[in-house]
Amino acid sequence: MPLQKLASVSAHTDRIWQCAPHPTLPLLATASGDKSSRIISLLTYNTLSTIDGGHKRSIRSVAWKPNTRGESVLASGSFDATAGIWRRYEDDSGAATGGEYNDEEDEEWRFAVVLDGHESEIKSVAWSAGGSFLATCSRDKSVWVWEELDDDNFETVAVMQEHTQDVKCVTWHPEEILLASASYDDTIRLYREDLDDWVCCTLLEGHESTVWCITFEPLTTPNYDAKRGARLASCSDDKTVRIWTRVGQSGVGAGQGAGAPPSILRGAPVEENWTCSAILPKAHDRSIYSISWSPRTGRIASCGGDGKIVIYEEDKTSAPGAMEVDGDAKAEQGSKAWKIVAELKGAHGVYEINNVAWSKRYDKDKRGEDDEIIVSVGDDGNVNIWAVE
Repeated sequence: MPLQKLASVSAHTDRIWQCAPHPTLPLLATASGDKSSRIISLLTYNTLSTIDGGHKRSIRSVAWKPNTRGESVLASGSFDATAGIWRRYEDDSGAATGGEYNDEEDEEWRFAVVLDGHESEIKSVAWSAGGSFLATCSRDKSVWVWEELDDDNFETVAVMQEHTQDVKCVTWHPEEILLASASYDDTIRLYREDLDDWVCCTLLEGHESTVWCITFEPLTTPNYDAKRGARLASCSDDKTVRIWTRVGQSGVGAGQGAGAPPSILRGAPVEENWTCSAILPKAHDRSIYSISWSPRTGRIASCGGDGKIVIYEEDKTSAPGAMEVDGDAKAEQGSKAWKIVAELKGAHGVYEINNVAWSKRYDKDKRGEDDEIIVSVGDDGNVNIWAVE
């Protein structure tokens, strides 16, 4: 299953930390060390717009707000310790999403809001599935939740400080109001709203070094099983990708229950049980910086400091591959074997790859509505677009 390069966009003069495909439009946003974000068309692979002037240091993370009408909304997180909200009004024809978009329209991106509060670099920003909440995390060891009230008015609704080191990544469950964070302290924490407060409901331990990236399984994957429970993938400086599965009752008030595996909780009033159900086959020689879980095929892509892009696939026949963990019946029931189906070395030449993301394919050569691409970004300042053959 080779990867074919469709395009390489020289987007930035400094490293690109992250990229974010729009949830419904053929747009890609980038976050770069040159203090700017680029908007790239996934129809033509041309750079449509440059968003800059809002941050004094590197933009580390960007995230599109879901479920917007008549406008595109982009959140940015920066090493200057602030988060920004950018808005662009769209016309009914959607011209701004295609090749008609031109650089003269740059001014239509409005830097609407600055969110202050973190004491150090922001490492990640993420919108909840419904778009009501924005999560940010920082080198200051904290995770913040902001709620948009109205007219560019955001309120801080929670500040979680359970991590003991730099927090690298935040992500939301695709349906529930469930937030996850990953840290330099080697752990993953999950949070829920409990009455009028936000609390840590789960602590996941198992990685032996920094956890760089986490992502929940999309609800649309072929192997998604509501009866099995939610799953979360994580990648680490320890060169492993792990799958975590929720065991037993889900949702607010989920307790440990009889027969549950040893608790990985730390006394939270809203408790959930999660277990490490699989460790994917080893493929990387250096830190794994990013993973992405395809909503169409259920494949997981990873990238890292070794310049590789690796694609894993869950084997429905449970052939040898991923290591299953913990040995109890519940963990095994939720774990099928994973295998490597593609591996590309030197995907950005000699440069490290910082982020990888699956996206729907939009260009003229797409092979159907379910066709998809992989987008990778690295220290070379390039955005590379790949088709999975």
